[in-house]
Amino acid sequence: MATSIPAGSTTDGAIQVGQSAQPADARVSAAASYDVADFPVPHGREEEWRFTPLDRLRGLHDGTAEATGGLRVEVAAPEGVTVETVDRGDTRLGRAGKPVDRVAAQAYSAFEKASVVTVPKDAVLSEPVRITVHGEGGTVYAHQLVEVGRFAEAVVVIDHTGDATLAANVEFVVGEGAKLTVVSVQDWDDTAVHVAQHTALVGRDATFKSVVVTFGGDVVRLHPRVVYGGTGGEAELYGLYFTDNGQHQEHRLFIDHDTPHCRSNVAYKGALQGQDAHAVWIGDVLIRAVAQGTDTYELNRNLVLTDGARVDSVPNLEIETGEIVGAGHASATGRFDDEQLFYLMARGIPADEARRLVVRGFFAELVQQIGLADLEERLLAKIEQELEASVG
Repeated sequence: MATSIPAGSTTDGAIQVGQSAQPADARVSAAASYDVADFPVPHGREEEWRFTPLDRLRGLHDGTAEATGGLRVEVAAPEGVTVETVDRGDTRLGRAGKPVDRVAAQAYSAFEKASVVTVPKDAVLSEPVRITVHGEGGTVYAHQLVEVGRFAEAVVVIDHTGDATLAANVEFVVGEGAKLTVVSVQDWDDTAVHVAQHTALVGRDATFKSVVVTFGGDVVRLHPRVVYGGTGGEAELYGLYFTDNGQHQEHRLFIDHDTPHCRSNVAYKGALQGQDAHAVWIGDVLIRAVAQGTDTYELNRNLVLTDGARVDSVPNLEIETGEIVGAGHASATGRFDDEQLFYLMARGIPADEARRLVVRGFFAELVQQIGLADLEERLLAKIEQELEASVG
């Protein structure tokens, strides 16, 4: 097991920790652009690509992947929500933000139809919008937009299943005073490849909460990004991932505090098991000079269940103004807590069941952020299924 954690972070358990080279600037990506030609083909030496197994992306990064596959997108929405399939020329697309790497730009250049979900202003949805994205094999480029109007409140679940080589951009436009919770579940078949940029534009006094759940796929590389469109915006980014034998799961977050008096909170947790299981978490937070009154914190924790797994966890915090409320970050990676196991076993709980309880407790806080009983039960069952392979 190899673990890479920057200086200043903490570790849990008896593991060896090495420092990772820190970029001089949290803004490690190239200048944003809709044009794929503005991004050079990555070779794996670039800061934003150095952890990614490019040879397993099936050509998504170098332009050789032709769109020959199929993707079935189905949307179940409460009354009053507008669901559309639009051409790429629709002027609403691209407003949340431009692509920031070559795969995202390739996806933006290549998609033909986009799915648009619109929640009207002042609407408070009693039921979630459920978007099912099912891969039917082959390479697909896709685009989705979710827009929530002023003072509206909505929960959106995006559920990825099946098999595909998918490159996508997903936009969230949150209007003034609106509240949007998005749950993105990656429950792919073991052969899928999924690379996507999620971009949220958070309006004045608006609240955006993202819960990213990653289980399946051969390679999953997600890039959640947040920008603020007005003062008083709040963003909460939660995530949980369970990385199995041979899987590569990478979550690269960027929160751009470019507006005064906004807040962000990040908490991602992962568990790993099996030979060559590789999880990568990059948390970039930039507080620009104009963003006085910012309050931000980010946390990543990883639980290594077996030998042969590797974690790279790199929180980056760049502050260009001293007029902030608070800012901090932490990263911790370790094995089971022996004291917790001893406590449970001393009360008559068998070792295997004690290990399951520790892992369920590790994830419980984040699962509860979802707020949908049926989905929470499904994810807990999935965690239990994964645990059967490691501690069963």
